[in-house]
This record gives sequence, structure tokens and C-alpha cells, in this order.
Amino acid sequence: MNKFNLRTVLLPLLFMALTLSSCQAIAGIFKAGVWFGVIGVIVIVVIIFWLIIKAGKK
Repeated sequence: MNKFNLRTVLLPLLFMALTLSSCQAIAGIFKAGVWFGVIGVIVIVVIIFWLIIKAGKK
């Protein structure tokens, strides 16, 4: 097996840990998910009301 050089493993990990902000990324994902859910619920409610109105006219 190949032995990993400590510098080749730790330096990229340290660089990523210092430059990437995972909290901001997760917050952005959850914000997008919330809005996607809100818009999805509104669309479903509108479709249900439209179907009820369309069925009532017949």
C-alpha cells in the first residue's frame, strides 16, 4: 500500500477548511428548499381548487 505523505493530505484539507464555509452553503440549500416547498404547496392548492371548480360546473 502507498503511504500518504502528511503534507499531501493535510494541506488540502486545511485549505478547504479555511476557505469553504459549510454553514453558509447549508443555509442556502435550506432556504432554497423552503421556497421550493412553499411554491410547490401553492401550486398544488391552486390545482386542487381548479379541479373542484371544473368538476362543479358539469
